[in-house]
Amino acid sequence: MSGLPTDAGQQVFHEHRRLLFSVAYRLLGSAADAEDAVQDAWLKWSAADRSHVADPKAYLTRIVSNLALERLRSAQHTRESYIGPWLPEPVLTAPDAADTVTAAESVSMALLVVLETLSPLERAVFVLNEVFGYSHAETARMVERSEPAVRQAAHRARAHVRARRPRFTADRSRQRQVTERFFAAATGGDVSALMELLSPDVTLWTDGGGKVRQALRPVVGATTVASWFAAIGTVTYQGVEPTDMRAELAQINGSSGIVFRAPARVIATVTFDFDADGRITAIHNVANPDKLQAVTGGTTHDLGTR
Repeated sequence: MSGLPTDAGQQVFHEHRRLLFSVAYRLLGSAADAEDAVQDAWLKWSAADRSHVADPKAYLTRIVSNLALERLRSAQHTRESYIGPWLPEPVLTAPDAADTVTAAESVSMALLVVLETLSPLERAVFVLNEVFGYSHAETARMVERSEPAVRQAAHRARAHVRARRPRFTADRSRQRQVTERFFAAATGGDVSALMELLSPDVTLWTDGGGKVRQALRPVVGATTVASWFAAIGTVTYQGVEPTDMRAELAQINGSSGIVFRAPARVIATVTFDFDADGRITAIHNVANPDKLQAVTGGTTHDLGTR
């Protein structure tokens, strides 16, 4: 193998590893799959002739993007047959770890759910172009398509995302305050306090993946959703008695959320979408045990874009 010596090659890869995970996670919506894509990128990088690699960062981003695209295409059928709503795998993030507000919003459950409705190519182009700031020409090289094809995909993706993601977002301090109030009201069983925080047409999405009992369709309306959460402290949940359940505030996917724990495991995460007034418009509840490994492991991810 020519190019950089092995030690130098390892150092270069290590310098860009966080960025590669950030790209792969946004493309796949799965921390486990993103880690696998990064590991596969290392294998390709370590075996490659790097003597003519002028820009290792762009080269590695191209490798991991194409690996993630392959995984995304192969996962489509599985996700189409998924039991109940499919939500991304949540990850713990450091407070304000993403380098900009836009970068933080790009890993929110709300946007990742929207990205799931794009074609694999549209998703890759949107992430590379809109989130990581690569030009259409650079993106075209990374996804191995013509520049006109990438421009068309970018236009379709932007229009699709703009039509489906919230247009107004409360500021982050307001979001934290509402999350803290929701946490207090839910753990205290206070339906009235919960009602004050919810938009009248709030929607609760629950992802159990057929592994644990969850609603298979969205739960809509402030009264129903408030009653759902107020009951948490009074009923057995996934075989866990209320007295054995612990809830804590956490930074999840770039914003404030809640982690519910049993003595030996994480049993659910909850994250929120807000309107411009700070009312909760949507709640994403991930309870599928297969999707809680990253949170259970306790690793905090820096999902910045640089």
